[in-house]
This record gives sequence, structure tokens and C-alpha cells, in this order.
Amino acid sequence: MMKTVTFEAKSLEDAKQQAEGLLRVQRDYIDLETVEKRGMFGFKKTYQVKAFINVEPATFGQDLLQTLFSDMGIEATIEVETPNENEVRFQIDTEANPVLIGKNGKTLDSLQIYMRNLLNLFTDSRLIVFVDIGGYKENRRRQLEILATKTAKEVAKTKTSAKLDPMNAYERRIIHTKLADWRDVVTKSEGERQQRYVVIKPKE
Repeated sequence: MMKTVTFEAKSLEDAKQQAEGLLRVQRDYIDLETVEKRGMFGFKKTYQVKAFINVEPATFGQDLLQTLFSDMGIEATIEVETPNENEVRFQIDTEANPVLIGKNGKTLDSLQIYMRNLLNLFTDSRLIVFVDIGGYKENRRRQLEILATKTAKEVAKTKTSAKLDPMNAYERRIIHTKLADWRDVVTKSEGERQQRYVVIKPKE
């Protein structure tokens, strides 16, 4: 749901300034509904204001990405999916996929964080934002699920814990989800910050 605030203002300009501060976005993205109020004897006019953001995150995000790539001189096809009102998914394909994905997907991860932080400025509830380029994340998901299954079988057989390489939160979640229903093993994230990793342990 788009952010909405109500407040009282001394003038229409004051209302616009307050709305910008309260909603933390530029006034171009804000609509105002105002009701004029007058005090005793008609003096001291004020306004009761309802301010709300007039941005549709999926469309805004698509336009922003298209502009970003155009400014970089990169031709891009951007498809948008909204599985539900709290999720937006951007599927991107460009002539420069490897560069935009980066080593181990780090450039892609940075782009997703940027889009997530930006689009969440417009909403009251947390918006899940997913960005993929050239199917990289889908391929990576399949690889991680295969790794999880193979490692879990070995752990269950040997009764010895296995430590996977450091991964970001998205990739760790894939491992946890894939093995959540396994009877013989459990998973746990350990480590700090960029060095967090998943440990697959035999279930006691």
C-alpha cells in the first residue's frame, strides 16, 4: 500500500514541504487532498491535508531501469511481474549481461539492493524486489539446489557436518528452503557479514 500521511498546514506551500519531509520523496511523486479550515470569525485559515504517494512501484522501477541502461548506452529488454501486491520482479536481458551481473553476481546484487531500497520508499509495507539478468539467478538457484541435495546426502551418510562457501542471504535461503523438510539433516547460517555461510549438520 502506498504511503499516506495526514497533517495540518498553514498554507498550500507549507503542505507540500511537510509532505516531502514526512513521506521522504520529492513532491512530484506526491498528491494532496486539502480541506480549508477557518478559525473563529473566519480568521487564521489553515488546511487539513491528506498526502499520498502517486507512484506505482513496478512501472516506476521499469522506467528507471530503462533510463539507467539507456544512459549507459546499453540496449535492454525489461519484463516486470507482480505476483502479488507486495512483490515486484524484474527480468532483464541486455547486450552486456556479464558486465551487469559481475563476478559471482555482485554487481547484480548491488542493483537489486538499490532497487529494493528505492521502491520501498513508496510503500508502507515491506516490498519484496527481485532483479535478475539473463536468467543468472534462476540458473544459480538450480545449481545451489543441486549442491544442497548432494551435500545433504553425504552428511546423512557420513554423519559429519559440512560447511558451504560464504553466500549472500538470498543464496543461503535457497539452501535452507531446499533442505527444510529433510529428515536426516538440519541447516544453520554461521559467520559474520560478508562471510556468512551455511552449515549442513546431521540431525540428532
